[in-house]
Amino acid sequence: MSVWRKSSRSPINDCVEVRRRIGIRDSKAPTAHLPVSTDAWSAFLRSLKS
Repeated sequence: MSVWRKSSRSPINDCVEVRRRIGIRDSKAPTAHLPVSTDAWSAFLRSLKS
């Protein structure tokens, strides 16, 4: 089972969390999330690295 993860550099309550195969969410509104496909997430990560 995957878990919601956030950056270790994020303040306690002000962060964006990610969950594998699920999406992204705001830690202040954890009941809602934005679905993100694996392909879209991979493309996003590649763009950050370039």
